[in-house]
Amino acid sequence: MNIQWYPGHMTKTRRMMQENISLVDIVIELLDARLPLSSKNPEIDKLAINKKRIVILNKVDLADEKKTKEWVEYFKNKGFEVIEANSSTGKGIKEITPVAKKLMAEKVERLRKRGRLFVPTRAMIVGIPNVGKSTLINKFVGKNMAKTGDKAGVTRAKQWVKIKKDFELLDTPGILWPKFDDQNVGLRLAFTGAINDSIMDSTILATNLIEYLDNLYPMAIKNRYGIEYEAGCKAHEIFEKIALKRGFLKKGSEIDFKRTADILIDEFRAGLLGKMTLESVSDIEKNNEEK
Repeated sequence: MNIQWYPGHMTKTRRMMQENISLVDIVIELLDARLPLSSKNPEIDKLAINKKRIVILNKVDLADEKKTKEWVEYFKNKGFEVIEANSSTGKGIKEITPVAKKLMAEKVERLRKRGRLFVPTRAMIVGIPNVGKSTLINKFVGKNMAKTGDKAGVTRAKQWVKIKKDFELLDTPGILWPKFDDQNVGLRLAFTGAINDSIMDSTILATNLIEYLDNLYPMAIKNRYGIEYEAGCKAHEIFEKIALKRGFLKKGSEIDFKRTADILIDEFRAGLLGKMTLESVSDIEKNNEEK
């Protein structure tokens, strides 16, 4: 399944970010805790060079806790400040201000010695589509400042958001990168809703998701849908078992493929199949060895 999605507004967003990066001291990058590597836009590191960095692993409530801890250590070792968050409940959001102030402490002290008493913190917040950025900002501010939605690409324009008198946040639209060199990255992003669902065949996507989950969390599908199958069972056969168990049939006992696919994908995204992380820190080592 070849997935590429880079609509025109993302090109404009990238240009806008380049034009405004000089206005901020810190770049805050939201990642999806279920796929910390695939949800990390490789262009952000180039854009944010010489800037202080904070990585927020969002949606930790949906992720495998053990793997999340491993990813926290991974990013810390890369020199990032790391916060575990759930933008829906507000978990981790109170940590953002003190972490940002810690990163700004040296600059603030330097400027105060020169007589500048008020030194505001300005940060740019970035992330892929549908990673929960707008929800996090609204929780951070305490009111609905940013438009939210469960589809990719809701935020379309930049906006400055004043968190406190001395803390301003530049919100940016969700942005991907022009081409996924590894199609597994595109697939993982599609599983979590970072790519517009309308460009994909949901049945094919759901079948791919079954393959992933059966490999990483082999009991998850069995437990959720109350079905049994032997190791090595084909994904399309598991898909049919789910449809039959749930009674997703059309007239003539024909399987309702779209309904089955949509339910499976929605329930995965909602965490109803369990807490899952689709990639591990060890995957990086394996990929390096293969190269």
